Amino acid sequence: MIQRFGEERVVDLPVQDGELPLLMLDLEAKIPVNVLLTNGLSKYKMPVHEKEKGKEFNELCFCLPGYWDWEDRSNPNTNWVFHWIQRLAKYVQENETWFGHGHTMPCGKEMQSLSSTMKQNHFILVKPMLLEKEMAPVKSNGKEINFLFIVPIFGDEMDYKQGKGTQKLLAKFINKGITEELDDFRGNALKRRWIFRS
Repeated sequence: MIQRFGEERVVDLPVQDGELPLLMLDLEAKIPVNVLLTNGLSKYKMPVHEKEKGKEFNELCFCLPGYWDWEDRSNPNTNWVFHWIQRLAKYVQENETWFGHGHTMPCGKEMQSLSSTMKQNHFILVKPMLLEKEMAPVKSNGKEINFLFIVPIFGDEMDYKQGKGTQKLLAKFINKGITEELDDFRGNALKRRWIFRS
């Protein structure tokens, strides 16, 4: 990451004992964003399906909006990303399973909203969209490392994905301008906007 973006744009974050190391990237794509990512999950070779060969090594990411003060770790409207990135990284390793593009999961057994501003209660993992160029796979120690972004979704978006498939849901996202960037104000991708005519 330092080679790609420069040392001044990469922050090594302090973590608790037993947690996976994390990095924060300060990026300027079409708009300024920060990317929170695991730094070492890719040491674990995921047992992917045959059709996913070549995608065994991944790091998990959240794309944080520029208006978030991510350094305020006491704010429950933003600090949940640190809990969830660790929880998902721990889950995939301890269960000796794999994560890939389009995988979904509930936000805990209770499926509660992530925060008072982020009402979604499921996640979908996706390849970068907004940051497709910046977060393209990297080659390291003879292996290709991919970046999977964790994107919160609403319950009915989850149901739609289960029934229609990942590509259909992501087409809805693209139509509404939804990317991997977190957005406290984003609406449901399945709901039509009201059109008022005079």
